[in-house]
Amino acid sequence: MADAIVIYHNPRCQKSRTALQELEENGAEVRVIEYLKETPSVKELKELCVKLNLKPIDLVRQSEALYKEEYKNKELSDAAWLKILSDHPVLIERPIVVKGSKALIAREPGVLTKFLK
Repeated sequence: MADAIVIYHNPRCQKSRTALQELEENGAEVRVIEYLKETPSVKELKELCVKLNLKPIDLVRQSEALYKEEYKNKELSDAAWLKILSDHPVLIERPIVVKGSKALIAREPGVLTKFLK
């Protein structure tokens, strides 16, 4: 499964389920990581940020109650955000799809078809 596509997936999320379905319909070999059960480490999150070309704050689901109650309007370092995301994976934006050295947050239908080519 070395060439597999990896999806950081939440089965309760419609956008995540749609992305997984799109991957499967495109014939992709998919490794599913249910990130709420298999929480990414700080190191893994840092690697994801590099592949996504995003800062850790860009991975934060700012609509989550935990974010609004604990972290909104706080100026935190990248390292602090990585630790927060690892400690509270519910705050990680989803779904994240990884192919080799690239990744994207696949919230919009259809974006995966181009990404897989």
